[in-house]
Amino acid sequence: MAHIDTKVLTVHIPLPLAEKVDQMAIRFERSRGWIVKQALSAWIDQEEERNRLTREALADVDAGRLIDHQAVQAWADSLDTDQPLPLPR
Repeated sequence: MAHIDTKVLTVHIPLPLAEKVDQMAIRFERSRGWIVKQALSAWIDQEEERNRLTREALADVDAGRLIDHQAVQAWADSLDTDQPLPLPR
């Protein structure tokens, strides 16, 4: 098994959250550290994806690839009618 350098991080978390971590560790038969690493990895992945999508959206704005707000609002309002409007482009 390859050796991976690690670093110990110490954090204070509310007791109810710590208790949930303990419960999950028991349920999954894993250590608290494993649970925390999984959660932190998932959160970082989510934030990196959010950042990527934000940069992509801002590039669309800069390039003028926009949809008029009124067109989107009219489309959304029409969704619960008998004849919804086509998706605005």
